[in-house]
Amino acid sequence: METGFTLEAERPNDSQQGQTSQGLDNPAERNNLTWHDMKLHRLQRAEQKLQRPCVLWFTGLSGAGKSTVANLVEQRLFDNGRHTYLLDGDNVRHGLNKDLGFSDGDRVENIRRVSEVANLMADAGLITLVSFISPFRCERRMARDLLGTEVFIEVYVDAPLSLCESRDPKGIYKLARAGKIRNFTGIDSAYEVPESADIVLNSANHDPAELADQVISHLQKWEYI
Repeated sequence: METGFTLEAERPNDSQQGQTSQGLDNPAERNNLTWHDMKLHRLQRAEQKLQRPCVLWFTGLSGAGKSTVANLVEQRLFDNGRHTYLLDGDNVRHGLNKDLGFSDGDRVENIRRVSEVANLMADAGLITLVSFISPFRCERRMARDLLGTEVFIEVYVDAPLSLCESRDPKGIYKLARAGKIRNFTGIDSAYEVPESADIVLNSANHDPAELADQVISHLQKWEYI
């Protein structure tokens, strides 16, 4: 589950910020980069796997149930012989994005990197599940623009803040309310509700298994599987 908060000890110092992009700001260096065309492309890889690649982008508040539902969906797809991968917000911050904090700018960069990874996985012909709070519409729009409307499927896991707080197994909402952590989505950092999500899952009134059924039904209806 992606928690989406900042502890002082977790913040990278100024010397750490942006280390991964050093040496890429010189236009002359960028001009030396050339796209190399490959013999195999997305369609061939997808045909081999007997599926249409897509990216299921689960968004919602911490505690809404994103990772729980995404896990169930992936398990069902796997059991049905589908080729999948699940990118979880907290897990990615342990590796690829461990240099990022939770400022607005870092959140956008977090989603930019994950969008690029998801795009590579879609190019490999996979059904990719992304479970990230991704609180801003602009960053979700950025992901959709990169992946394309036929690949990007926005899944809004809808749960009221009060319910997410009541589920709070790690006590992080209590810490946010007490001012002990900052930039926590839903408390002192905004969550922008999707205006036209492809799938809306009401986790207040349905259990995770029912919500997973809705996602599988969508994939079947649009012939991704």
